[in-house]
Amino acid sequence: MVEAASADTNAIELSVVIPCLNEVDTLATCIEKAMRAINEYGIAGEIVVADNGSTDGSQDVALGLGARVIFVSERGYGCALMGGIAAARGKYVIMGDADDSYDFLEIPKFMNRLREGYDLVQGCRLPSGGGTVKPGAMPFSHRWLGNPIFSAMARRWFKAPIHDVYCGMRGFTKVHYESLKQRCTGMEFATEMIIKSSLCGARISEVPITLHPDGRKTHPPHLKTVRDGWRTLRFFLMYSPRWLFLFPGFVLIGLGLLGYALAMPGMTIMGARLDAHTLLFSSLSIICGYQAVQFAVFTKVFVTSEGLHPERPGLTKLFKIVTLEVGLATGAAALLIGLAMLVVAILHWKSVNYGALDYTETMRWVIPGATLTALGVQTILSSFFISVLGMARR
Repeated sequence: MVEAASADTNAIELSVVIPCLNEVDTLATCIEKAMRAINEYGIAGEIVVADNGSTDGSQDVALGLGARVIFVSERGYGCALMGGIAAARGKYVIMGDADDSYDFLEIPKFMNRLREGYDLVQGCRLPSGGGTVKPGAMPFSHRWLGNPIFSAMARRWFKAPIHDVYCGMRGFTKVHYESLKQRCTGMEFATEMIIKSSLCGARISEVPITLHPDGRKTHPPHLKTVRDGWRTLRFFLMYSPRWLFLFPGFVLIGLGLLGYALAMPGMTIMGARLDAHTLLFSSLSIICGYQAVQFAVFTKVFVTSEGLHPERPGLTKLFKIVTLEVGLATGAAALLIGLAMLVVAILHWKSVNYGALDYTETMRWVIPGATLTALGVQTILSSFFISVLGMARR
């Protein structure tokens, strides 16, 4: 359970939230720096330590320095932050880890931007965004591979104006945070905030900061490179059905149509005659690609209905044009054409008294016919399913 806040929220401008799990080595340093920045900058603020089940006395250290301690029983980096932010009394929240890798004396940088009206102010440790990484502060794979790649993906896929997607020191308005309705309980919490903020059109700024070596001695960092990297990639893909389903689907459909264009007239390329087998492979590509495109639509409708993605005017207009009835009519047309082609193939077989066939010729009717039949059935069923998914949204 999370301890509830009871004081007047209007009296506090800033809450500094620090997630904590056995951070006795460095917690005091972080709290002292945060308090010093608050006092020197003349901020009406508080320090909130969101304890996630420490057994090393971290809670006593925080209380002894005048910080509020919020006990969060459900384990996870995201859970601790959600508990601490929920209990925060300030208009603005600045979060940062308790390992002394972030310098809380840099709080004024974030406050300046927040007071200018930004919803989210992201710290940047990497030189590409003006930041500084002290020697030994970040593993080679994180600095030169994982972080730059995921940050580039965030910029490309979600239009996020940031260069350091993993930076855990950031500031935001509590009103904006509450509008995001975050769900991730692990390390993905930080990237979820950036992606959702970008998708909903929030005002986002980035400030350069310095990353220092981890000051903890009693235990290694909580971050696990492979596990947390995969979880980040998985989250990116789930939030971008275009890259997970739509674009690969279009590529497969395009390749399949190209195969049909070459194989139907029986073209010969570099001595290889493209015929029935090419048609079969092309049909497989088209069917798989069409299924991928359908999954992109399913996912987009679902995440919009559930509030995971903001409402898009383009999607609303599309549903006014591509209605259930349009989908059913299109699917029925494909189904009827496909069945007609299969009937032609059967009649051709009948014309030879159900004897041996020239499969090179017959399969030019059977393969496209079977493909259109399958696509027609899929279109009819998916039209009903999309209509069901979109009921709550409409």
